[in-house]
Amino acid sequence: MTSSLRKTEQDMLDRRQFMKRAAGLCAGAAGAAGVSWIASSDAPVRHAAEKIYTLPTFGAEGTIHPRLAIVHGADPVTMVKAAVDRMGGITRFIKPGEKVVIKPNVAWDRLPEQAANTNPLVVAAVVQLVMEARPSSVVVTDVSLNDPLRCFDRSGIRQAAEQAGAKVWIPGANDFRSANLDGELLKVWPVSRAFLEADRVINIPMVKHHSLCGSSLAQKNWYGILGGRRNQLHQNIHTSIADLAGAMRPTLTVMDATRSLMANGPTGGSLNDVKVFDTIIAGTDEVAIDSYSMGLLGADPATVEFMEMSQKRGLGVIDWRSAGFVEFSV
Repeated sequence: MTSSLRKTEQDMLDRRQFMKRAAGLCAGAAGAAGVSWIASSDAPVRHAAEKIYTLPTFGAEGTIHPRLAIVHGADPVTMVKAAVDRMGGITRFIKPGEKVVIKPNVAWDRLPEQAANTNPLVVAAVVQLVMEARPSSVVVTDVSLNDPLRCFDRSGIRQAAEQAGAKVWIPGANDFRSANLDGELLKVWPVSRAFLEADRVINIPMVKHHSLCGSSLAQKNWYGILGGRRNQLHQNIHTSIADLAGAMRPTLTVMDATRSLMANGPTGGSLNDVKVFDTIIAGTDEVAIDSYSMGLLGADPATVEFMEMSQKRGLGVIDWRSAGFVEFSV
């Protein structure tokens, strides 16, 4: 055998040994650091040195106010203001100079009357109230499922938010950060950085049917903070909803029940599936808010798996009447 051939074989052996040793070192380091993506995420494989974020605490101070304010009326602006006023007023929730993120449901390429997204008039009303508290910034954002530009435009939410004084922000592929959601199913997951950088977060979901879990309401709306292959979470949708509800505790929730999608949700499309309730529910207990909202859809919240999970985890109460509420018309 020639010396050059022996050298080539030795190089190949050295290379294989190096790769085996390197693989062993990498596996050991990953195990020691506890680094792994949840299986259903399509985000890039994380390196051990990557920073893992923790979602801030967004809750409002004080417990002397009702946990729900249910308001009926014809004008969304009047209803939103009346509901928030009965909760203690916007200055209870937002302080001057704070960075505020507002999260409506803007998942679908639908018109406002199809009731697949939050009513743009409700979004504008919330933005206007928040602006009165003199925040440093107000951002309206969502991680849409259809084309985000079309979703924000056709829903009317972009125009409504901007005219009221907010900035609309659509996250790009590089705008997600690994966050520890500390859930039963959801561990570390890519989250839109807007929610990691905010001082206060206001949730503006809407009342609508969902074919998999029965309803898409306040707790389900937190799907819209996630990157990755979040559709695969539908395989265990109830646990993922409860996990998200535990991870995202907003400053305030303003439920849009002005018009609701009663069937064929979450996308809808037919006006025959839409029912007008002309109602706003503001509150600090998302389980109670969801419970009231399920009643509008004709559902029994006590039989819904994620509601039971959330209540057992101390996230709120299914019996919304026991939460402390006011109900009135304007």
